[in-house]
Amino acid sequence: MTIFIDQNTKVIVQGMTGSEGTKHTKRMLKAGTNIVGGVTPGKGGQTVDMDGKALPVFNSVAEAISATGANASVVFVPPKFAKAAVVDAIDADMPLIVVITEGIPVHDAASFYAHAVSKNKNATNKIRIIGPNCPGIISPGKSNLGIIPADITNAGVIGLVSKSGTLTYQMMYELRDFGFTTAVGIGGDPVIGTTHIDCLRAFQDDPQTKAIVMIGEIGGDAEERAAQFIKEYVTKPVVGYVAGFTAPEGKTMGHAGAIVSGSSGTAIAKQQALEAVGVKVGKTPSETAKLMRQILESRG
Repeated sequence: MTIFIDQNTKVIVQGMTGSEGTKHTKRMLKAGTNIVGGVTPGKGGQTVDMDGKALPVFNSVAEAISATGANASVVFVPPKFAKAAVVDAIDADMPLIVVITEGIPVHDAASFYAHAVSKNKNATNKIRIIGPNCPGIISPGKSNLGIIPADITNAGVIGLVSKSGTLTYQMMYELRDFGFTTAVGIGGDPVIGTTHIDCLRAFQDDPQTKAIVMIGEIGGDAEERAAQFIKEYVTKPVVGYVAGFTAPEGKTMGHAGAIVSGSSGTAIAKQQALEAVGVKVGKTPSETAKLMRQILESRG
């Protein structure tokens, strides 16, 4: 099993006709993703050739769903238009919306996140947003929504949830011989649609996932809350890494949400919270991979 996506996921790409959208649509198709069309307002009715596959373009997500039965969207839309694109997907009740775009104003992200939450209140089929500012989600060999390279690893037994894009790739590479059920890059912005906890719950409930790697970073209290959740709910082994052990206080590091103030949000505080509930935390990504390797090898 995988979480959130599998080989049956029908995907549309919002912003497919733009340069980034085109490039990554071709990569996702090559990875075996079942892409059924794209959305670019004003270009509906066109057909675009993607390395030999003809994909229809629609003016809205609702039109795309109606014509293709799509149940997931990847958003490659510039920051200025990203909010409108995500709201279009939410209004069409798209079950999964993966927002790759970096640089979306926090106010815009908070606005579309709140819109999704209010729609979910009375809905049986909930809308899930992953991102923004994330590399996406991959279930190796089955489906790939976003920009995670598809050839790092094969399907396997590890579940990975990460705030960082490049550390996601590194962890997948270092543990490639064990493989992954699903890897989720949740993004490093202050407001994100899917949290560590959402992924931890899904991995715990997935019978194929045997162990979980969690990559956090300085700023906020997401990792501390995840530690509390692990204590209450997760029985599978979890190893962690927190990026930013050497970060100076008060300076934003790479991601908008990665900022330390006082003792709040420091890597040490997060490490202590995780270790207190039995999570082994590596000082480097490689050490973290080594810890996971030891756990899996000891279990045969």
